[in-house]
Amino acid sequence: MRNDLSATLTQREAIIAACRVMNRNGLNQGTSGNISMRQGEGMLITPTSLPYDTMEPDDIVWMGFDGSVSGKRQASSEWRFHLDILRAKPDVNAVVHAHPTACTTVAIMEKSIPPLHYMIAICGGHDIRCAPYATFGTSELSENALAALEDRSACLLAHHGMIATGRTLDRAMWLAVEVETLARQYLGCLPFGEPPLLSVEEIQNVISRMANYGHAS
Repeated sequence: MRNDLSATLTQREAIIAACRVMNRNGLNQGTSGNISMRQGEGMLITPTSLPYDTMEPDDIVWMGFDGSVSGKRQASSEWRFHLDILRAKPDVNAVVHAHPTACTTVAIMEKSIPPLHYMIAICGGHDIRCAPYATFGTSELSENALAALEDRSACLLAHHGMIATGRTLDRAMWLAVEVETLARQYLGCLPFGEPPLLSVEEIQNVISRMANYGHAS
């Protein structure tokens, strides 16, 4: 199945469409972002350094959880954390990585996004953690990202960008936009000082009330 392009054509087209949306809406720039989707015993992932506007379905690379690879292109340089997240989180079927301006600015400051707004709860906890810096594409970065994503569906990567995950690609894309919005709100508060924050108890209350909130698919 992994070499059968027709069996995964819809997923491949969805990945390409999402990449183009990321750049149109300012969530990403150039080819710095990457997207993966669970497929069989592995994942489909964008290739490295290929402009989204020229990307075709057969440019998408399949990688197995066992490390096998199928495709004419080289997988994204960030394939490792995509594969590790999908392997570690069976409820996740899509991973979106991008360098949106607000999230990346907060990440450069090595800050997590605190509970300044109740929408923080959509990521599963009382903050959106910032994973410590590690060089792109390394196992250390993947380990840091997995730790930051424990009990969370999104995180920042210090001096790098952000990751959003979801049970569907639409959900992961929706979450990425919401996290970028929260990062902009946080940056808007900082000239006035650190914002007042909601309590851990209140965020847990919100989590219990919004299990089906957001993108339903």
